[in-house]
Amino acid sequence: EPQNCILTTSFNTLASWHQEPIKELKLYKIASELLQTERAYVTRLHLLDQVFCAKLTEEAGKGTFPVEVVKGIFSNVGSIYAFHSQFLLPDLETRMSQWDSTPRIGDILAQLAPFLRMYAEYVKNFDSAMDLLKQWMERSAQLNAIIQDIQSQEVCGNLTLQHHMLEPVQRVPRYEMLLKDYLKKLPEDDPDRSQAEKSLNIISMAATHSNTAIRKMENLKKLMEIYEMLGGEEDIVNPSNELIKEGQILKLAARNTSSMERYLFLFNNMLLYCVPKFSLVGQRFTVRTRVGVEGMKVLETSNDDYPHTFQVSGKERTLELQASSEQDKEDWIKAFQKTIEIFQQKNESFKSASKEVVDEVSVKELGKRAPRWIRDNEVTMCMKCKEPFNPLTRRRHHCRACGYVVCYKCSDYKASLRYDGNKLNKVCKDCYFILTGRVDAEEPVSGKKRGILEIEAAQVSGNSFLCGFLQYSTDRTKPCQRVWCVIPQHDALVLYLYGAPQDVKAQCTIPLLGYQVEDVQRSVDHPPTSFRLRQSKSVHYFTADTEEVKLRWLRVICKAVIGEMPECQTPDVDDLANGCHEGVPDGT
Repeated sequence: EPQNCILTTSFNTLASWHQEPIKELKLYKIASELLQTERAYVTRLHLLDQVFCAKLTEEAGKGTFPVEVVKGIFSNVGSIYAFHSQFLLPDLETRMSQWDSTPRIGDILAQLAPFLRMYAEYVKNFDSAMDLLKQWMERSAQLNAIIQDIQSQEVCGNLTLQHHMLEPVQRVPRYEMLLKDYLKKLPEDDPDRSQAEKSLNIISMAATHSNTAIRKMENLKKLMEIYEMLGGEEDIVNPSNELIKEGQILKLAARNTSSMERYLFLFNNMLLYCVPKFSLVGQRFTVRTRVGVEGMKVLETSNDDYPHTFQVSGKERTLELQASSEQDKEDWIKAFQKTIEIFQQKNESFKSASKEVVDEVSVKELGKRAPRWIRDNEVTMCMKCKEPFNPLTRRRHHCRACGYVVCYKCSDYKASLRYDGNKLNKVCKDCYFILTGRVDAEEPVSGKKRGILEIEAAQVSGNSFLCGFLQYSTDRTKPCQRVWCVIPQHDALVLYLYGAPQDVKAQCTIPLLGYQVEDVQRSVDHPPTSFRLRQSKSVHYFTADTEEVKLRWLRVICKAVIGEMPECQTPDVDDLANGCHEGVPDGT
């Protein structure tokens, strides 16, 4: 027995000696994979920043298309490239060359992982960057030609710019996966464990945002597949669309209850009722009807001749459908019910938000109730002194009492606010004198008449025939400016142009009477949604986001230029949900 004990102990010791080199080898392989993938990743970042972005920026400098477009597409990819090429990759290269004496990577990642938070900006901007890229590849022939030329080069590997732009989104989850694998192989008492676990916590938080963006990209790929299956059906490839369920179904005829094979695509905002086409390639379905989820109802029905039936009714059409089984029917009904419920919740939230416009705090409640802050991007000028903002000498500040966006001069006051425990808070000049009861020695003489431009955008937008964003220019050779346009009810023959929807002063006004309304010849800088106003030597160019929005503006303007009273243009719910605010008198 003692001999057996000695043999067993010796065997276990030999086994542990044998396992140690195996673990070290596995750790080395993980670290090597991290280095190799980092090298490849830095090469892709170089392609994005130093090739695509650099060449497009150079062309934009010639005035071919706005530099802001290039910045909007590539976001902070330059900072990401600098971090990886100048810090993370060199540190990994050095560590792997010294692996025999320093076999660890957790300490490097723990030191540099906090810098991965810069990915939050890139990931947050990713959806809008994809939209902007698609929009300008269609609008600008020069931008499209540069991108196509680079994509055809060997360095791109036959992959599109969109594919390469996805790589930074995918990279952080890759770090998370490798680090988790590294920790599994790392002994519990290894000195590198605490550093590796610390870096994993930071990286996992960053990976959560990236995974969300990846799911959105996968959704867009699925939408593109459906777009092709439907033969180029309009408004399918839209980030706001989300496929909920698809599948074959039988449709019961309304007259004789005969069944016909159909195919359904249920999205978060609509149902596509399709007829199959007998084709193995290209278009596989034809859309027979679109049924909006708004106002949709789903009902289980009973039919002795046709089991597993249910009814879907909407504003556009009512369909009696037959599923392949009882389970299939239950799955469809649940999918419809959940989609309708979520849509109604979002719609109610949107309606209540759109009615608020600006939820101002009354003088009586000032300091007692926290205000709703006006967003930075809703104004281009101080809401008190009306001086335009700029990033260097006149930055944006919020008054903690009324929520207005004001400049540093107009916010250089402090007052105690009851809702914040009577602590001193930065407030604007007007709120300071109201809250403290003091008198403004510089207060202007009351009754002074305001200039024609000194009318708040929110005030006239809430009582207008039409309001919304348009691209505007007075010179076809120069880039357009995005402006908030309003034709108010109290001044129906004048078009007011603001920098943003909450500006307190208009940039300019255009008296519409006597102007000619003309379509603009389609070009790179002027898509088919453009139009112009001409009177003698005065010419104003406008571009709407869509043809439908353009037609709304033309309906109003064409009446105003001949002195007739326009009609209010009611926007579609889909337009409002997508951020198009062509308004009606109640402000919604």
